[in-house]
Amino acid sequence: MTDTTSQQPPTGTEDQQKKEALAAFTATLHSVGTNLEAPLRDRATTITANEAALQRQETELAETTARLAKQNAQLAGLADEARDGLKEIGDVQNWAEMIERDLLVLEDMMDDVEKKDAEREELERDHGENGFAHGGENGDVAMNGNDSSNGKKDTTSRGWLRWW
Repeated sequence: MTDTTSQQPPTGTEDQQKKEALAAFTATLHSVGTNLEAPLRDRATTITANEAALQRQETELAETTARLAKQNAQLAGLADEARDGLKEIGDVQNWAEMIERDLLVLEDMMDDVEKKDAEREELERDHGENGFAHGGENGDVAMNGNDSSNGKKDTTSRGWLRWW
């Protein structure tokens, strides 16, 4: 015994309802697809339109990078020149300090010579009262036993390198 109601062909109204339901479902799918597709198409259009701008920006970036590399090389050269200049200044400073030390040694030596010369002149003056003292300044010889400075020496100008 089989059920005869389940095997009967669909009637016209049922067939119509199925077609309408299928049409509604298909329309819904198209609507959902269109709703999802429209933003994707807009984004694809925007990406395509921006490709030219991106290419231009990429070219500008490459040019700017090349200019910066060139400028970096120039600045490195300038820094090297400045470093060499500073080394030369340091060398000149060392040279000047060495000369200054040498001049100070010479000045001390001249001070010692002048002191010994003054001591010698004083000894000659004390022992050379016979009228032939040779202790005058700058090669002057006093014929009367007294030198021309009356025993006083100019102490403000001692040392020929005082100006240094």
